[in-house]
Amino acid sequence: MSALPAWLCRPRDTLPDPEDLPWYAAPLPTRLEDVGLRLVWPVVLANAIGTLFGFWYYVPQLSVEPTALWVFVPDSPVATLFVACSLALWARGRGGEWVHALAFYGCLILGLWTPYVLLVFREGFSYLPLPMYAFLCCSHLAMAVEAFVIQRYAEFPVRAVSIALAWYGCNLLLDYFVPVLGTPHHTFVPPESVGYAVGSFLGQSLLSGPVVHPPDAHALAAAGAVTVTLLATFLALSTRVAKLRARRAD
Repeated sequence: MSALPAWLCRPRDTLPDPEDLPWYAAPLPTRLEDVGLRLVWPVVLANAIGTLFGFWYYVPQLSVEPTALWVFVPDSPVATLFVACSLALWARGRGGEWVHALAFYGCLILGLWTPYVLLVFREGFSYLPLPMYAFLCCSHLAMAVEAFVIQRYAEFPVRAVSIALAWYGCNLLLDYFVPVLGTPHHTFVPPESVGYAVGSFLGQSLLSGPVVHPPDAHALAAAGAVTVTLLATFLALSTRVAKLRARRAD
């Protein structure tokens, strides 16, 4: 990568040094973290493209959700937008700890919840062509990998973690427990009934009719979401504590 221009591949000596963190807070090899940070702008571009694809993918669900809650519906594209902003802020030498925390939460939660749902409801997802099914699974797992690159430059102060937890905690409540407007707003899973098609937009169906959430499927989706949200909180705060301890020991 040394032959690539600096705007495309950052020099290794511009990267933050890895810190002595527990394996569960920094499970990636340092070399892989370095690749992600050196190729920061291609990674930002990839996430921006993923964000656009994600919003397109959510067109059917957005067509039956209350407009006031659209910001809480397309969870994965919002998460890739957060990480694109987080990496761009770091690359530009700007602050933004709350953006880094939101990116960490979003990529970890959606990066793990989506493959979980794809496996739990794999028979219901049989309508997806195998390449699309594999793409959804692998691309979301890549989001989880991205989450563990953020610890190289983020501090995860309590205030930033609180903002991320408030956002994703609110999202969790609206998705599964207190929908406020209409029915719960989590990403559709196959056992749910979502009415009928009334048109199309950019190749995606526009839907009409009530959304029905079977209790068993709803509970399985909720269990996964609660688990990964708790995991993100534990890892963010564990990383914060480990960084503080390491610096006091120096």
